[in-house]
Amino acid sequence: MKVNHIFNLILISSLVTLLTSCASVQKDSQKSANQTRFSFTIEEAPEWTALFNRTSGWFGADGIFSIPLNGVYSPDDSDSTLFIFSDTMVGDIVDGKIEPGSRMVHNSVAYMQGVDPNKENISFYYDENEEGEAETIFNPTTPESEPGDYYWLGDGFVNKAMDNSIYIFAYRMRNLSSDDWSFIQAGNVLIKIPEGSRPPFHDHQQIETPFLYKGQSEPDNGSFGAGIFVNTKEAGAPNPDGYVYVYGVKGVEKNLIIARVKPEQFEQFDEWRFWDGMGWNTNKNSIAYVTDSVSNELSVTPLPDGRYALIFQVNGMSRWVGLRLGSTPYGPFGPVINLWKCSEPDQKNYIVYNAKAHPRLSKPGELIISYNVNAFDFFNEINKNPNLYRPRFIRLRF
Repeated sequence: MKVNHIFNLILISSLVTLLTSCASVQKDSQKSANQTRFSFTIEEAPEWTALFNRTSGWFGADGIFSIPLNGVYSPDDSDSTLFIFSDTMVGDIVDGKIEPGSRMVHNSVAYMQGVDPNKENISFYYDENEEGEAETIFNPTTPESEPGDYYWLGDGFVNKAMDNSIYIFAYRMRNLSSDDWSFIQAGNVLIKIPEGSRPPFHDHQQIETPFLYKGQSEPDNGSFGAGIFVNTKEAGAPNPDGYVYVYGVKGVEKNLIIARVKPEQFEQFDEWRFWDGMGWNTNKNSIAYVTDSVSNELSVTPLPDGRYALIFQVNGMSRWVGLRLGSTPYGPFGPVINLWKCSEPDQKNYIVYNAKAHPRLSKPGELIISYNVNAFDFFNEINKNPNLYRPRFIRLRF
């Protein structure tokens, strides 16, 4: 009798262990499927690409981000979108050749009314000097800046909790030599633009942040501003938790790092919290590498099924626009799903980079995605093909 009782206990225990193990395997399988299963089609979005194919004034740039001026990340024909760019070409193209007097400035902006990619709806802006020549809009003025520093722009958003001010991340860059590819990031700055301000934004403020990571060498460095996801009710987020998620990239492996903060505390840097792999830490140096192989500009966008789409250029600069799926805005994110193979590198010296989604411009069931095109031998190549240096667009349907 006692032997049978012991045998029954062993049998029950084994069954419990087996069922628990099966449940765990099933849970892991479901988790894996959530990170890898994604049914989609993808195609060029020629109407958006054509919007930035121009021959007078602004005729090329990289670093395109789109910021809804009403702060809501859904299509709205009644409101405007602010586009921000980094290095920008300004001048005229006649008979396929760049006219004398054309020049590069370090950042520019554009405003587009509604969400129809019509050239009549968009206007481009940069500053001008007394001679009427194009100039950069945002130049470093913080105490930490040095003569010759300049800004490339990261992502931004309209902070509805801070008087609808626009906050834009700016990378304070510094050239090391005359070589086009010899530079370092010397600072991580917030540009604050008051509501209603218009280009060239002479009333903007610049705030140095403590969010520049300096490694053993420049490739090991990192900072925040690669992307922003405003997960608030006011921004139209489907599952809002009230935080602004800010994404950064660090190290030669293009590691993704994540911070978050309440929108009303955006300028209070001691209130920022950093994902350490287990929770939100006050110490920015305890930050976790959430995933790798991303690009210096990227996006995180909620999908209708509750997952989050991390979109980027695989390995920073490659032919592939990639996607990783996550269950939260901070991951974990699954393996790379290759979405689109860019054809531009078929031409010698051409490179593609910084893919990201633009939910503001996207209809339900799709994401409009941009990526940038550049060339290693930039000035020679742009003289051969003046319109190479501009964003290209694709349409992801899911």
